[in-house]
Amino acid sequence: MKALILNCTLKPSPETSSTEALARVVIAELEKGGAKTELVRLVDLDIRPGVESDMGDGDEWPGVREKILAAEIVVFATPTWLGQMSSVCLRALERMDAFFAETDDSGRPVMFGKVAGIVITGNEDGAHNIVATVSQGLIDMGFTIPAQSWTYWHLGPGPGPDYVETDQGHDYSDRVGRNAARNLIALAKVLKPDTYPVPESGD
Repeated sequence: MKALILNCTLKPSPETSSTEALARVVIAELEKGGAKTELVRLVDLDIRPGVESDMGDGDEWPGVREKILAAEIVVFATPTWLGQMSSVCLRALERMDAFFAETDDSGRPVMFGKVAGIVITGNEDGAHNIVATVSQGLIDMGFTIPAQSWTYWHLGPGPGPDYVETDQGHDYSDRVGRNAARNLIALAKVLKPDTYPVPESGD
């Protein structure tokens, strides 16, 4: 089983990413459950704006797209800025819009049979809104969102330390993250594309 974690931090490598730190709690539990994991920091790549699978001219999204297609589990990890997901996370979702036009040989959307989870960090609120917004887009594409397949960490309103700068709230966020990983694996083990009926065609 393959799990792909998309770190949507705004910080390029090798800067420390609080989002990655919490995502690695989830990754450790996924690996404990037998998943082979890969973490991709999207900001390190040249991902062009657009809604096509390949925007040409050095666009590095096609490589990420292939990793998504090969994974049974996809986790979006994003910081919170202005109470919203990061622009990097939104761009990834925009690029995934191209999946709407893709089906397998049976006519099922290519994201059928895949599960998705969400990791969020930030020293302000907005986590529940991000879970809802990201989940809505992924469900539209054909992903299945397991029960309680998300975790978040924040300190409440106003500025403050990052996840990697304090131990405050880690017990809750880490525990919820481990639960999320176990739920992702549990459903990914039994969910197959043909679990779902072939959608009616609009043709």
